[in-house]
Amino acid sequence: MLYTNHQIKYFAWEITKKRSASDVDRLSQSLFDAQVDVNPHQIEAALFALNNPLSKGVVLADEVGLGKTIESALVLCQYWAERRRNLLIICPASLRKQWAQELQDKFNLPTQVLDLKTWNMARKDGVYDPFKNGKISIISYPFANRMEHALAQIPWDLVVIDEAHKLRNAHRSTNKIGNSLKRSLMGKKKLLLTATPLQNTLMELYGLSTIIDEHLFGDEKAFRSRYVVDGDIQSLKKRIQQFMQRTLRKDVLEYVPYTNRHALTVPFKPTDDEQSLYDSISEYLQRDVSYAFPQQQKHLISIVLRKLLASSTPAVIATLEAIKLRLQKMLEQQTLDEDWLSNFIVDEDMDEDLLDDVEYESDHEKIDTSLIKSEIAELERYIEQAYKIKDDSKTFALLSAIEQGFARMFEMGAKRKAVIFTESKRTQEYLIAFLEARGYNGKVIGFNGSNTSATNTGIYQKWLGKYMGSHHVTGSPAIDRRTALIDFFKNDAEILIATEAAAEGVNLQFCSLVINYDLPWNPQRVEQRIGRCHRYGQEFDVVVVNFLNERNEADQRVLELLKDKFQLFDGVFGASNDILGTVESGINFEKRISEIYDQCRSPEEIEQSFKQLRDELEEQINEKMKRTQALLLEHFDADIHDLLKVQKERAELQLDKISRLFWQSTKYILGKFAKFHDHNLSFDLTKSPILNAPSGKYQLIRKGERIPENTFIYRLTHPLGEFVLDNAKGLPTPKQLIQFDYSQYGQKVSLLDQLKGQHGWLSITVLRLDSFQEEEHLVITAMTEAGKVLDVDLCERLLQVNATVLQDVTESIPEIFQANIEKQYQVALNHALELNDDFFKKERDKLEQWAEDSLLAVEKMLEDIKLKISSLKRESRKASDIETEKQLQEEIKEAEKEKRRMRQQVFDVEDEIADKRDAMIDALEQRLHRSSKAENLFIVQWKVV
Repeated sequence: MLYTNHQIKYFAWEITKKRSASDVDRLSQSLFDAQVDVNPHQIEAALFALNNPLSKGVVLADEVGLGKTIESALVLCQYWAERRRNLLIICPASLRKQWAQELQDKFNLPTQVLDLKTWNMARKDGVYDPFKNGKISIISYPFANRMEHALAQIPWDLVVIDEAHKLRNAHRSTNKIGNSLKRSLMGKKKLLLTATPLQNTLMELYGLSTIIDEHLFGDEKAFRSRYVVDGDIQSLKKRIQQFMQRTLRKDVLEYVPYTNRHALTVPFKPTDDEQSLYDSISEYLQRDVSYAFPQQQKHLISIVLRKLLASSTPAVIATLEAIKLRLQKMLEQQTLDEDWLSNFIVDEDMDEDLLDDVEYESDHEKIDTSLIKSEIAELERYIEQAYKIKDDSKTFALLSAIEQGFARMFEMGAKRKAVIFTESKRTQEYLIAFLEARGYNGKVIGFNGSNTSATNTGIYQKWLGKYMGSHHVTGSPAIDRRTALIDFFKNDAEILIATEAAAEGVNLQFCSLVINYDLPWNPQRVEQRIGRCHRYGQEFDVVVVNFLNERNEADQRVLELLKDKFQLFDGVFGASNDILGTVESGINFEKRISEIYDQCRSPEEIEQSFKQLRDELEEQINEKMKRTQALLLEHFDADIHDLLKVQKERAELQLDKISRLFWQSTKYILGKFAKFHDHNLSFDLTKSPILNAPSGKYQLIRKGERIPENTFIYRLTHPLGEFVLDNAKGLPTPKQLIQFDYSQYGQKVSLLDQLKGQHGWLSITVLRLDSFQEEEHLVITAMTEAGKVLDVDLCERLLQVNATVLQDVTESIPEIFQANIEKQYQVALNHALELNDDFFKKERDKLEQWAEDSLLAVEKMLEDIKLKISSLKRESRKASDIETEKQLQEEIKEAEKEKRRMRQQVFDVEDEIADKRDAMIDALEQRLHRSSKAENLFIVQWKVV
């Protein structure tokens, strides 16, 4: 197709213009760049997050499994496309890799995971501030707390806070991390993600609101008085809907089909030798005093050892050897490694959330060498006992479980794939060797935190050779190794054995058999494991296998609790939202179970302790709060399905438009650098015009299509895409006569048909408005020679018709056309200001409500003192003797003084709040229309043939 500089310039501006917050096409750039199918409710949630430029943030509170990560990634991607790139993600440490992987794979966004180690490494490499690295920074909650001062120095465009229910108590002075984040991120735009924004009390909603904006409500007393005590739920719902969006799974089943999950329990019975070893070590752990266990770490070591006891004998041997080595160093008075437990947990690839509870040990005041020698001898007996066990009984039960699972897969028509989760790297190595020796040689691979085994390195090197020079290779060895192994599992292997550290951030929708070789006590961890396979995109029902130790009463009760109370293994949706939200800290829950193991010896004691734990869960999930949740957080909108459907259709039309405009702009700008293939929207870049885009094969990103091997994905935010758009926007566009050839358009458009043989003038002006945010509007004005003004839709159609430049134009612009340009510019400006005025009114109303809330607390105190005076007067009248009446009169006198002071305080506070409110409203008014200016892109004469 033939286009002119003018058209290509228009195309580039149309793609990249800074849309206003209220523009429903605001997400067009991020939707186009996303390599993932986006559901309508996710578009709706992302638009909600972008909607109000004055909002300091929102909460996206969709139920589990509806893709809050995708929703927030769309917003991040849109910010990135708009060149607003100071972006931060704060999440639990265990989810950092998952975030990095999702943003890289699905949105091609550059990320960096920062912790103390990577921060110090960057500083040693000469990076003064690692936050300013041109990438999206991903950090944990504890690291955010530690780096409070550094965070406060960055002008963050957006901060995403995942698992935000951890900040429910941020309104309390004792909540250190919540208060730290409020200080470091004050005034910054925030996007909070949580499936459980309200669990036990309405004050949790208040706590979350204080993270976003201290002016959403008044102080804690006012909130408690109005909403907790007085129960004004309807008013609260109205205010919450301004900053919280929640979609329920039942609302979107039309778009998000979920398969079922089925539980399969495989029993096994340990041998007498295995049981003897278990009983010996259990007794050892139940001891009050041991040199092997520093008092501060005793409970955590107990959790670690019990997990490994249930895992495998090789894992137990490694742990006992580590403890024995520590005791020998103590005996020889060598310096002890303070971090030995942390290092052990990391080396074993266990749940890193355990590290949050590691405390440094303190030296014993006095060492009894005879007791240490005795303890070492005892450990040596256990180690010798363990070495006599050749193969664990559970491994033979695993063989049976795999065959039963694969038989189910065959019945369903699913692939013969199984992921086995273990809590120890030693167990992983043991299981690989065990399965390879029993018919699975070449069909089983390990997947852990490092993935550096000889087998895994070989798979990685082969993958690199296949994909080097394509978009598949990110340049991050850790991410690329993980991708290579998942690809190998998908295409070649049958069994993937994953440790806890590797369970984070991998998507295994192509696998529908999940085997919990070791079952975590943390229900959130179990749900996360199953969620690797049972997620959007899974075609088959997922079978979840668990093992039942028939000789261990406590293990049986744990499985029963997770199965029956947490509903983890059966059903369509898996874990109950209510209960997962209640178990706010999985590690604390694990501690409770560990205490039962440590303190209970008889089956009766174990049964009673687990019953007490179940009862406590019941208390936490009370029916009244569940009804309040439904009333506050569910949107009973009968038209929700129609709304979502319209949103999706509009998004698809807009993406199709952007795809056309971007492709034509690319062909025009890169014409001398590449050979283009229209049939599959790809091109061969023979000579790159920029350093950071290598020559090679490129293909335009398209949903649902697999990019061929050794091919780069071409998208708006690719360096080459940005080069094209920047150059297109800067093309010279003098005043010329352009001929549009409608006969070559290829489709019948009646409105365009009517323009054949006509000619006239056309202008495009950029309206730049600096208000609550920077906005750009394209004002298109066109008229025929006869003076008929063309509507904007017709002009947009005309600008996509084949065209050629006939000649330069020297004649002056008709006055009537110039007047139309100015008139349409003014109309566009007024419309934009009206929309911003709506934002201003919403923010003003919010501040008025905040002022009202703030006064309420003081007025409530005045009301209380009046009630106290009335009560004292009533008592005084009924006094049985003079002395009592005199005493009450003194109290009345003091209360009256207090009332006068309180009344004056009400006036003072009222003035103070009014002044503060008025100052904030004045500041808003000054921002409403800071400046606007016009830049004419071009004016041309046109004719249609």
